[in-house]
Amino acid sequence: MKRLLFFALAVTCFAQDLPKLDLGGIREQHVMIPMRDGVRLSAYLYLPEGDGKWPVVFEQRYADISGASTRKNAAELAKHGFAVAMVNFRGSQKSEGAYVGYRALAWGEKKDGYDTCEWLATQSWSTGRVGTFGSSQGGFAQNFLAVTRPPHLVCQYMVDTGLSLFQEGYRIGGVTRPGRFADFGKNCRVPADNDALLREWDAHPHYDDYWRAENCSLHFADMNVPCFTIGSWYDFMVQGSVMSYIGRKKNAPQQLLLGPWLHGRLNKGSKVAEMQYPPNATWPEVEHMVKWFDHWLKGIDNGVEKEPAVRYYVMGDTGEKNAPGNVWREAADWPPATKETSFYLHDEGVLKAKAPAAKSSGTSYDCDPLKPMEMPGRAFLGAKDAQTFEAQKDVRVWTTPVLDKPLEITGEVFAELWVKSTAKDTDFIVRVSDVYPDGRSMLLMDYPLRARYREGFDHEALLVPGEPAKLKWHLGWTSIIINKGHRLRVTVSSTGAPLYEPNNQTGGPQTIDWLKDAVKATHTVLHEKEHASRLLLPVMD
Repeated sequence: MKRLLFFALAVTCFAQDLPKLDLGGIREQHVMIPMRDGVRLSAYLYLPEGDGKWPVVFEQRYADISGASTRKNAAELAKHGFAVAMVNFRGSQKSEGAYVGYRALAWGEKKDGYDTCEWLATQSWSTGRVGTFGSSQGGFAQNFLAVTRPPHLVCQYMVDTGLSLFQEGYRIGGVTRPGRFADFGKNCRVPADNDALLREWDAHPHYDDYWRAENCSLHFADMNVPCFTIGSWYDFMVQGSVMSYIGRKKNAPQQLLLGPWLHGRLNKGSKVAEMQYPPNATWPEVEHMVKWFDHWLKGIDNGVEKEPAVRYYVMGDTGEKNAPGNVWREAADWPPATKETSFYLHDEGVLKAKAPAAKSSGTSYDCDPLKPMEMPGRAFLGAKDAQTFEAQKDVRVWTTPVLDKPLEITGEVFAELWVKSTAKDTDFIVRVSDVYPDGRSMLLMDYPLRARYREGFDHEALLVPGEPAKLKWHLGWTSIIINKGHRLRVTVSSTGAPLYEPNNQTGGPQTIDWLKDAVKATHTVLHEKEHASRLLLPVMD
């Protein structure tokens, strides 16, 4: 009785704090959901009109859930006959407890996702059938939840999701990102919690047990609910969407959709940054999500479970009439069969299928971490013309001759560089672009690798200055037909700030303030017979 009274008071208080908003008859309530250790998470509920029981769908975020667009979107979803809950992570926004990122959502002592799911399932207005949705942080949270296997979880709908915080969040290619997360205190109930978390990360620079505790890919065997997963070609986190599908399909029905979009939710249209795709590139995200939930949560026989396991959009030239590509394909699985094809870096900025024969050849550039090359913002700059970056002084570019026939690339792309450096450590950022006949270099993907992690992320192997070293790493997933008359381009740099925060190049500890000890260096990309640098492409015949 006391608990019910508390919730009634809390709902009244917080509902008054929110600006008035017309939600079309949907009831909006604020509750504090109790966890197993007594901490309570802040959540807003959106309940349909009437007294019926409804299946529940919920999203978990650290970001603010009280904005007008979030509230309206939740209410619109509720109109389809669902009780909708927007829930904040432990320690974020109005949620109690210490903010620890995703760690309290996992499979350890605290299981906040599990407890949230089970609390929602047992409320008087719930049918006991629960689904989840969300993108990015809300996608990560769903994978964490699936590992814990709450009894009432029935299905999920993930957009631009992730699996490993070391690989797809706090680190990318081993590159630390203190600046990216330095202001996350704004999301915390107690801002100092974020500072403490950053210090924890400093104490775990390599992929160790600390990071394994936030890697869902180690627990695919425990994920046993149907999930529809969306991935976006112009998003480095497409790797999380693809690998979620691949890893989870063994234990429950999974479907995967891959399209020509940027990272995010409710943005899967045909206008993507500077690219205008045909109308067929648009995906009806909310409409389809409702269809997915209608089937799995309400038992409606709408055929959604019989739709193709994989659908992917093959991108093409967006300005030339009748150019190949810009079509959807269906497949029984992913990835499709392709032929690994090498495009080699040569002297004079040439990229071609023939391997280099020179005994000694390389392209050098200088790198000053305190004067980094510029990649503006914190989000991937795909589907935009990359020429401005390519013209910067410490950037090197390799381009094919004009293609005499279309080249289809569908699958995972890798870089393999042989390098020398005057430093003990640095980062290598490789970008791939489709160069249009008018000169635009439309960015398809980029990905960094910290040289000290070239042998694996669980230990470091510093460079020996002046000695060749081989680095091979994942750049991204894509499906595109580069049309005849176009060219393929590879760009290499060692800085690209603020998107990628510079390496101080000393080989020393990776800490928040490590740029105070930065040193200049010269790096050389080798393109010679014994040390041939190349781009590895999955080419479709």
